[in-house]
Amino acid sequence: MHLSGKNIIGNSLSAEGRSTFKAVNPATGEELEPAFHEATSGEIDRAVRDARTAFWEYRNVSRKEKARFLESIAEEMIALGDNLLRRCTDETGLPEARLTSERGRTVYQLKLFAQLVREGSWVDARIDAADPERKPLPKPDVRSMQRPLGPVGIFGSSNFPLAFSVAGGDTVSALAAGCTVVVKAHPAHPGTCELVGGAIRRAMEKCAMPDGTFSLVHGRSTDVGLALVEHPSITAVGFTGSFRGGKALFDAATRRPFPIPFYGEMGSTNPVFILPHMLREKKEAIARDLSVSVTQGVGQFCTNPGLVFLQRSHEGEAFKGELSKFIAEVEPGLMLTPEIRNNYQAGIEKLEKVKGVSVLSGERKEVTGNRGVASVLQTGVESFLQEKIVEDEVFGPSTVVVSADNKEELLRAANALHGHLTATIHGTKEDLAEYADLVAILEQKVGRLIVNGYPTGVEVCHAMVHGGPFPATTDSRTTSVGTAAITRFTRPVCYQNVPAQLLPAELRDGNPLGIWRLVNGERTRS
Repeated sequence: MHLSGKNIIGNSLSAEGRSTFKAVNPATGEELEPAFHEATSGEIDRAVRDARTAFWEYRNVSRKEKARFLESIAEEMIALGDNLLRRCTDETGLPEARLTSERGRTVYQLKLFAQLVREGSWVDARIDAADPERKPLPKPDVRSMQRPLGPVGIFGSSNFPLAFSVAGGDTVSALAAGCTVVVKAHPAHPGTCELVGGAIRRAMEKCAMPDGTFSLVHGRSTDVGLALVEHPSITAVGFTGSFRGGKALFDAATRRPFPIPFYGEMGSTNPVFILPHMLREKKEAIARDLSVSVTQGVGQFCTNPGLVFLQRSHEGEAFKGELSKFIAEVEPGLMLTPEIRNNYQAGIEKLEKVKGVSVLSGERKEVTGNRGVASVLQTGVESFLQEKIVEDEVFGPSTVVVSADNKEELLRAANALHGHLTATIHGTKEDLAEYADLVAILEQKVGRLIVNGYPTGVEVCHAMVHGGPFPATTDSRTTSVGTAAITRFTRPVCYQNVPAQLLPAELRDGNPLGIWRLVNGERTRS
């Protein structure tokens, strides 16, 4: 399938910029055709202005039409067939089986939000009827619901080129909310971005969505991203990526004359706590399964378990030996980009120099190409507390085992944690009863708490929370996975004594859309 290397501005293609770049195959170092044109400030401005114009029409598109649009995007992605998978493999080095699964997740995500939009109750319609006879003052008619914010800027991630990229969770939740979208394509897989962007463009045409509902701009420099965040017509931003990049854009969003919400998912080390009884009973099984979780996808998941806490004991030493053995058996894996591989290597070397930290497995093997060696390091709670670098994310296939002298020290370490996406507890029934206070601590530290499992699987569903306190995200009240993600791109609007003909259909008497609403404090569809 032919790639143009151009920016998608609504229903047109544009290549005004002189600066170009090419994708690089991480396995071979080969540059891939074509050259992609970095968006100019004029192209970015046009994309956002078109999104603003389209918003006034798109926000009022019916639930049925919006749902059909999302389903059409899914259909067009599937229609890309093997061309999409081949290009994505060339640009990321990810195996075709993994990408096939990720495409399935992306398609499911689109269809799930289509169901949400079609059903309609997500708007949280609330009605408190007027009572003119109330004393001492009459009660007004008060109604409220969620309404879309406006044009949204989206930044895709490097590690999920489909599910967290052009048609990923941020884009689908924004479109479902009634917002128009301008996506900043990830420079590590621009061809994949263009193919998926083209699928969205064809779905727009098929469903007669307004021109400007979706645009895609390319850029390897930071200028493109900053221009998008700083554009006065952008009303919110969704970002998945590194802490450094996310924090810089977050700061730009808050420095604007009119600050906007910036929903940044910026990584995490996802602590795992293995409690004493469970350690005695299943140390080998946990070591084996944990090694798989640590090295899955060459550790390039935001939910990679990068910290393991346990108490010092004979079983603890045996567990570390088993984990080291399993990790040592893992062949060095191809990483997404040379920059990511170099950053991973530098992160491990930095940890090795920390006082009290030593290597259990992953001594510097001679590897060729863009490959990362899986590593296990160890330290104690005192070192963990004194050297907070131990808690920093090292994006890649590594973990640090932190040993505590007793329960009190373990809880002290848990209390010292900053924000993470997940925390995991492995424990028997007796462990969980004895360590109930650990659960209470971790509830304040993470967005998702897992018991006797592993964090690297993120289920796309209504109840999922993929978020957490800073620095894992910039807003711990939200999620970037699951249908609750939709409210990142809405705000509640209240209508007091507003005539029926001016009310949104969701708030009118008689419930013409048949959705669930809160009427005078009671959930009803009547």
